[in-house]
Order: sequence, then structure tokens, then C-alpha cells
Amino acid sequence: MHARMKGLMDAEHLAYNRRTHTYNSRLAQELAKWADSKPGFEKIHDALYKAYFVEGRNLAKEEVLLEIARSVGLPVEEARSVLENRSSKDAVDADWQKARRYGVTGVPTFVAGGSKVVGAQPYEVLVQQVRAAGAHDRTAG
Repeated sequence: MHARMKGLMDAEHLAYNRRTHTYNSRLAQELAKWADSKPGFEKIHDALYKAYFVEGRNLAKEEVLLEIARSVGLPVEEARSVLENRSSKDAVDADWQKARRYGVTGVPTFVAGGSKVVGAQPYEVLVQQVRAAGAHDRTAG
């Protein structure tokens, strides 16, 4: 499995290392959900990916998540409050419920136009899926 994932990540020029542990990412999901409402939110997703899949960091630890938030310029005290009060819990629960309705059982899963593609996929596969769902190429003249 690692060799397959490493090959897929290499093909997309994404860093990926062998992990020796799997950590509960629930708090990271809640932090990311909150961060989605902040300017520059996309940085947290890249930083969480790198922390988990490249550096093998434990995303279940609050201090790790706060350091990641700080590293991407998010307000650390707000992030601490989000984690301690679990203020994004309901929003993440709603995301999980929606995923179950779509039949998502693993990540990543891409859903478009009623079809889904499971697992890391080449870019071209995702383009085909989106086009099949009726999306138009906005880059074409």
C-alpha cells in the first residue's frame, strides 16, 4: 500500500513518507473547519497534510495543532478556544453525516454529479469525473 501511495504522490509532486502510527484526526478536522472561515484558510490544509503524511506528527495533540495554526498565521488563542470548546464539532459532525449519505467510507473520496471516485487519483481522472458531471472548462476560449 505504501509503495502505491508513494508512487501516486510522487506523480503529483507531493511529499509522502511512510507513517509508523495512525493518529485520531478529529481535532485537526475541527481546527480546519474553523480555519475555513479565516483569510488564507487553505494554508492549514497543506500544513496538516505535511505534518501527518510527511512528518508523521500526532494530530490528536492540541499543542501540535496550535503550532501548526501559528505556523500558517492563524490566531493561536482563537485556535486554542476552538479546540478546547469544540466549537466546530457540530459542523464536522454535519460533514460526516453528509459523507455517510454519499456512501463515503474512506478518504479521499471525490463526489460529483452523483458519481464518486475513491482513493488518490491522477488529476486526469478527476477532470473526467467533473466533466462527466456537466462542468464546463472555463479555461477554454
